[in-house]
Amino acid sequence: MRAITKTLVISSLLLLAACFAPSKADLLKKAKGASTRAELEAALGEPSDVSKFGPIEKWSYKASDGTVVFVLAGDTITIEATED
Repeated sequence: MRAITKTLVISSLLLLAACFAPSKADLLKKAKGASTRAELEAALGEPSDVSKFGPIEKWSYKASDGTVVFVLAGDTITIEATED
């Protein structure tokens, strides 16, 4: 019985946390002015997903209404876009 209760509580907390995910607009607003990897990570934290192709990296952040993607060449942000 305790295991079922714990599972329900954890599931409820995860669903509640998802309700408070920032929107794409919120993420873009927080990242405004960031031009380097360090500035972006300071503004938004660790990305949800990172893809690499040589020196090019694609950092994706999940939002409540889609995904925000930043493309980095070395330490410099080159492109920002939204998906979904």
